Amino acid sequence: TILSARPAALSAPLRFEARRIVELCQRPTSVADVAVALQVPLGVTRVLVADLLTDGYLRREEQGELSVAMIERIRDRVRAL
Repeated sequence: TILSARPAALSAPLRFEARRIVELCQRPTSVADVAVALQVPLGVTRVLVADLLTDGYLRREEQGELSVAMIERIRDRVRAL
């Protein structure tokens, strides 16, 4: 899943990991990349991201097909966890 922050998210009163996720998602970023950047397990990242999606700070960009390069990058990031 690729995430992007909504324009108003940076000015929202977010704290700690939520703020960092919004900062990371200023450009399209995978959930795996966010997990690696935060240095937390993928499952924890998914919960934090789900809260931000529900609150409208992030949007999910589903892609029909991922490129081989993107799949390899995600695989490498998940392995790094």
